[in-house]
Amino acid sequence: MNNIVSASILSADMLNLSESIYNIEKSGARWLHFDVMDGVFVKNISFGFPVFEAVSKSTDLFLDVHLMITNPAEYAIKFAKLGADMVTFHAESCDNIESVINGIKSCGAKAGIAIKPSTPVEAVIEYAEIADMILVMTVEPGFGGQKFIMHTVEKIKALREYINHNKLSTDIQVDGGINCDTSKIARKAGANILVAGNYLFKADNMTTAVKSLIS
Repeated sequence: MNNIVSASILSADMLNLSESIYNIEKSGARWLHFDVMDGVFVKNISFGFPVFEAVSKSTDLFLDVHLMITNPAEYAIKFAKLGADMVTFHAESCDNIESVINGIKSCGAKAGIAIKPSTPVEAVIEYAEIADMILVMTVEPGFGGQKFIMHTVEKIKALREYINHNKLSTDIQVDGGINCDTSKIARKAGANILVAGNYLFKADNMTTAVKSLIS
């Protein structure tokens, strides 16, 4: 299983974003995680189209967009057209999951589905056959710096068992409270894509921090 670190720029220095992205590129992280929040689905507001478009033109990293918004169908396709390589939306905010997945894929991007810590895995497990990735939030979405919620591990295990049993290639991503200790727990449960923010950007050496998440 291919383990990948996706560095969340939510924790980056916004006054020096280009430098932060350059440091991510040098660190060995392969994906750049871009959190989009609307202040409605979650109680925070983050980035929109102009910032993402500027970022997409400044790096060759795999662009991993996480939509924490209402009505994702309205925005997912535009992010895909602007250069997102993966667009992930929340099952809790969507009435027609399959339609949004198909819309994202029609633009040439990969499609992911996310669930909150309180959402049962049964809400998305049936879509593992058509989604490219399922994101298990290991903290409540909306803010960085939270502590890893341990009961989410059982959902990761259930997803991995289903994916392996059905011989699927669907990735499992985790996001929230990921560090050198919790990454081992998540990977043992079956996750292979690890989103990290504070742990990377507050590290003395980002390259060492990246390696600690996947080794």
